[in-house]
Amino acid sequence: MPTYQWRKSTYSPNSSNCVNVATRDGVVLLRESDDPDVVLTLAPPALRAFIRAVRAGEFDRTLNE
Repeated sequence: MPTYQWRKSTYSPNSSNCVNVATRDGVVLLRESDDPDVVLTLAPPALRAFIRAVRAGEFDRTLNE
């Protein structure tokens, strides 16, 4: 696996379970620190759309689901 300059999310606690992000050739790479071999690759517009959807509550579940 290539070596990237991974950064830890400022929202992640100081435990081993945190989100890491890196960039390469105009794409954004995301991974969980507890499973670093699984890497999501997103174009910046797709990541921005995902973040907007999360902030808007589009993935929130009600207690009855």
